[in-house]
Amino acid sequence: MSAVLPPPMKSAASARSAGDRFDPRPWLIAAVGLLAMYGPSYWTAWNGIWQTDNMSHGPIVLAVLAWLFWGVRHEIANAPVAPKPVLGWPLFAIGFLFYFVGRIFNIGSLEFASHVFVVSGALLLLKGPAAIKAAWFAVLYLVFLVPLPASLVDVITGPLKNWISVIVVDILYWVGYPISRTGVMITIGQFQLLVADACSGLNSMFSLAALGTLFMYIMKRKSMAHNALMVLSILPIAFMANIIRVIVLVLVTYHFGDEAGQGFLHGAAGMVLMLAALVFFFVLDTVLAWGFRRSAR
Repeated sequence: MSAVLPPPMKSAASARSAGDRFDPRPWLIAAVGLLAMYGPSYWTAWNGIWQTDNMSHGPIVLAVLAWLFWGVRHEIANAPVAPKPVLGWPLFAIGFLFYFVGRIFNIGSLEFASHVFVVSGALLLLKGPAAIKAAWFAVLYLVFLVPLPASLVDVITGPLKNWISVIVVDILYWVGYPISRTGVMITIGQFQLLVADACSGLNSMFSLAALGTLFMYIMKRKSMAHNALMVLSILPIAFMANIIRVIVLVLVTYHFGDEAGQGFLHGAAGMVLMLAALVFFFVLDTVLAWGFRRSAR
């Protein structure tokens, strides 16, 4: 005669996990709502500011954001359900206000800044703090969708153009080229070149900041000092790379004429700038990683 054993009792943890089983329906509703809200913004940007030098990196940042959120989807789905409406609704309301004002009055900075508040509020309402913790980098990366305010660009661009003009002229004069400058107007031989706003380096600084922070996130360096030095290096590296770009444009114009300097090679110089900046950034990361490994021994 065999004893009949009672069915095993479910633990409290398994019961909770069964009750917290992921329900995709609220997320689908939220995704459709966000698409309906920001779809027109992306379309306007695609035909507007994303076609300019200032925000040409916008589509790339949007693609990176989609990849980042997709990469943490399982962590968000497996996070415990603990909504925080007390914090979530105010954040969502602030974001919606920013979006509404920015959309109505065509203020791109407000319109795109609303992403951070709307997405954070939605995560808190649907899942809670654990979802924010899982997607913290993707949420912060939304900042790179925000175009810099025109007033800020005007304040920063002027000094940057002046510094770049001085350094480029000094370097090429030291090498032996017949070059001089008046303000941001560079004269070399019979040619005159104006250091335009696009050559100030501000746009490349913003683009490199987006690439640099993504690189650091992927590499996941454990040393706080390493990460801090990498962050501090972004602006100087972008500035140096832009000096290289302007030097290339000046030399191309001097040796091959104005048409070459303003034609295809002018656009190619932008690629030179970004490649030079990335090389500087990768080399610095390698050197720092080597140095911190040696110091840890």
